[in-house]
Amino acid sequence: MGRTDRDTLARLRRINAVAATAFVVGGSLFAIGAALAQGDVGGPLLPASVFLAGGVFFSTGGYASVLQVINGPREGSEGRFVAGRWRWWAPQWQRLEWLAAVVLFVGTVVFAISLVDSFIAELTPRQADRLIWSPNMIGCALFLVSGHLSMVELSGRWYPCWRPRELGWWIVVINQLGSILFVVSAVASFVHTDGDLISVGIANWGTLTGALCFAIAGVLQEFERP
Repeated sequence: MGRTDRDTLARLRRINAVAATAFVVGGSLFAIGAALAQGDVGGPLLPASVFLAGGVFFSTGGYASVLQVINGPREGSEGRFVAGRWRWWAPQWQRLEWLAAVVLFVGTVVFAISLVDSFIAELTPRQADRLIWSPNMIGCALFLVSGHLSMVELSGRWYPCWRPRELGWWIVVINQLGSILFVVSAVASFVHTDGDLISVGIANWGTLTGALCFAIAGVLQEFERP
């Protein structure tokens, strides 16, 4: 392995640590925010602030995941690392792992829109659904799509595989479980015309358990060695 390859490998390991840590912190903050919301601690402002901080870490982890893919081993290179300049962006539409990472990153950005909009006061139910619920739902759906693409890339099949001996498999599966719980939470947070959510409890507990899944997957990712 040449010096350039060693430098690239060292960078990939650092960016993997950044991504993993970002998901651990982001997931933990979302779980805390959901617990605060469920316990009605600090009014609506405190949980919203914690959620927003968690969203920043989620987006950081999403972009770091993109960097891992575009600078990692390329298909047909027999596992060798790509030599040359470190790239901050590169379209690789033919690669499933690139699509999965980009969809995840876009999902975190769309999700963040709902977090910012949640600070707008005195929204009507229709405005809340348009400005908060819709981007929340879209972001969660993108998480789910990203997880499915990651599973397909891992197994080479369009249906779930069973590989419990592989660390990467556990990371993808736990993240996908978290995405499903986030979707459940998003559905439950739809605001009726009378101003009530479908289910506040399901929305909060779905967010809390889904966030913990992302945090656990982040801990496991810390042990991956690109």
